[in-house]
Amino acid sequence: MSKLIIGLTGGIGSGKTTVADIFAEYDIDIIDADVVAREVVKPGTPALKQIAEYFGSEFILSDGNLDRGKLRDRIFSSPDDKQWLNSLLHPLIREAMNEQCLQAKSSYCFLVAPLLIENSIHKAVDKVLVVDVKPETQISRTTTRDNNTTEQVQKILDSQVDRDTRLAHADFIINNDDCSVDELKNQIELLHREFLKLVIEK
Repeated sequence: MSKLIIGLTGGIGSGKTTVADIFAEYDIDIIDADVVAREVVKPGTPALKQIAEYFGSEFILSDGNLDRGKLRDRIFSSPDDKQWLNSLLHPLIREAMNEQCLQAKSSYCFLVAPLLIENSIHKAVDKVLVVDVKPETQISRTTTRDNNTTEQVQKILDSQVDRDTRLAHADFIINNDDCSVDELKNQIELLHREFLKLVIEK
């Protein structure tokens, strides 16, 4: 098990995945909540069967996978449906993430979660690293990347904690606004050294 578990978070379009991928180049284990969330609803899982029963078979694609886009649109327009889905999936996701953290072999590891603060996952980690960008950057990146409308992205932003609240929980911050890849890598290299020092001090 890693000596130090760092929660990595940031709003949609902040570049969390890019940051995690660069840390992975240092052979740091990455536990990604989004990956785990897909695993717990793979074809044949009890959770996927319950989702199909609750929402209807039209939420399952022809290949047996969950239609995540359709489901996302549904829960953002229905608080009751969102609450039902969260109560089903969050315990499964948290259990799987805990198990993967226990199996991590690197000196420190990351638990990557978009809703680290919102779902109180930050209480289960040693430190919090926030990837920070301006809201307008989030909107422009996400509309380009996911082919979503500005309104759709704004709904997602509204469902996440605001920037100030997220930063208030941060032990470390990466600025990824108008940041070149080299500048981002330099920030990450410095943080990697800092995290190794923290591991030695623990």
